[in-house]
Amino acid sequence: MKIALAQINPTIADFNGNLKKIRDFSAKARNQGANLVVFPEQALSGYPALDLWEDPAFIRENIRAIKKLAAGSGELGIIVGFSSFNGARFGKPIHNSAAFLHQGKIKAVRHKTLLPTYDVFDEARYFERASSNSPFKFKGKTIGLSICEDAWFGEKNGKRKLYQTDPIRLQAREGADILINISASPFTRGKNIQRRKIMSSHAKKNKLPFFYCNMTGGNDEIVFDGRSCVFDRQGRLIHQAKAFSEDILVVDLEKMPPPASPNEMSEIEEIEGALVTGIQDYLSKSKISKVFVGLSGGIDSAVVAALAVKSLGKYRVTGISMPSRYSSEGSIFDAKILAQNLQIRFLSVPIANLHNAYKETLTNFIDGNPEDLWEQNIQARIRGNILMALANKEGGMVLTTGNKSELSVGYCTLYGDMSGGLAPLADVPKETVYQLAGWINREREIIPLNSIQKAPSAELKPGQKDEDDLPPYPVLDQILKLHIEQRLGLDEIAKKGFSKKLVQETLRRIELAEYKRRQAPPCIKISPKAFGVGRRMPIARGTYLGEAP
Repeated sequence: MKIALAQINPTIADFNGNLKKIRDFSAKARNQGANLVVFPEQALSGYPALDLWEDPAFIRENIRAIKKLAAGSGELGIIVGFSSFNGARFGKPIHNSAAFLHQGKIKAVRHKTLLPTYDVFDEARYFERASSNSPFKFKGKTIGLSICEDAWFGEKNGKRKLYQTDPIRLQAREGADILINISASPFTRGKNIQRRKIMSSHAKKNKLPFFYCNMTGGNDEIVFDGRSCVFDRQGRLIHQAKAFSEDILVVDLEKMPPPASPNEMSEIEEIEGALVTGIQDYLSKSKISKVFVGLSGGIDSAVVAALAVKSLGKYRVTGISMPSRYSSEGSIFDAKILAQNLQIRFLSVPIANLHNAYKETLTNFIDGNPEDLWEQNIQARIRGNILMALANKEGGMVLTTGNKSELSVGYCTLYGDMSGGLAPLADVPKETVYQLAGWINREREIIPLNSIQKAPSAELKPGQKDEDDLPPYPVLDQILKLHIEQRLGLDEIAKKGFSKKLVQETLRRIELAEYKRRQAPPCIKISPKAFGVGRRMPIARGTYLGEAP
């Protein structure tokens, strides 16, 4: 029997488009001699559909789509993820399900057993877990079918396992000959190696071939990296699909190929791939055709513009320089050179006159006060208004340019540099921004070297440097990672060699900036803990920094 893994990029709620894509890939699988084709979790509706899952009409539409797909299945077996109604008198109204289609009928439906409720996942909010999940027969083989989290039973949260039940082990004990897992497993840096080890362990532990089909593409903040794979009975990788793109693998179960080396990518290459995919799909699935980027001459805006060009092409990106009286000649020049290197449309809109008008208007109210933060923020907000005005005029979207380090501690301006529809770097620490710049420049100089080498500055007052207000980024990024991603508190971080006072100030700034982050545009998640749906913190709260009493 030949099994095809069809790694596709569905769009949430686009049932007609997703159905057509599934049919097209089914035809490819049939033409390559496959007897069975496997699609990802929730392939018919896209993942995650969030509160659309609570709409009965949405569920009925996805069931109509599965029936249409079944009607055309013929002799090709099809496994595809969808949502089904819960027929029991208790529990949540729907299941996260997989259907097996063959000879014009829905021959079997299996439900997800383990429902994740951590980070970006909230499946117990919507779905009822499976009470059982027995294997089914096809062409003389017994297939154990599981859905995404069902394969992550062995993962531990600290010293505690998340689940009591191992659905895949139970399927093997019930006589499965083949193990198949359909997934919508999001990308985070370094996760692919961990994921591959887990899937390999299922094959090795149960002495059965293991087929893993993952989704690819971006949906809002989440990016799926694909990399569907097949393991032999010894747990050895024998095939792996592409990263961040649609692909199809066909493997003959009776003539399994020899072990293969994984197609490894460097971490920075993975991150670039995730960001490019995230930008591209966020805009295409939102029907946005062009983007606007404020070019300051600094490294962050340069990286965002370069990623935008790689995602959308040079004709759909406009770079806008908005120099003030504090902008250095070097920064203005670097912004122009970047635009020339990227071959994008470039506009220069000086803001000195607008800035003066604001100050004159406010003279009676703030006369005598030093030109401090209010004066800096006005400049950022003028720039935000200009970007938004041009984007509105041309039907485009503004990409914000702030990074995770700045957003963490509130080193950004609401309705200023935070204005926009997507924040590509909001989960990218400053040190990683530098790595991205180096990667972008690996073949030729795209980002001017001066943008990379000069000291970071918002240039909102004379001689300003980021380090006047923040710790050096290498130090800040380490503290942020320990606190945000590893959940360490004040004392635990200080014990790792950092000044307790510095850690205390940093954690307090993170706490105080929560209201800003709540109003920030969506980011593209690349880390285990990004700001957004996967991190839920109260805004109004007492001070608790993880300090021992």
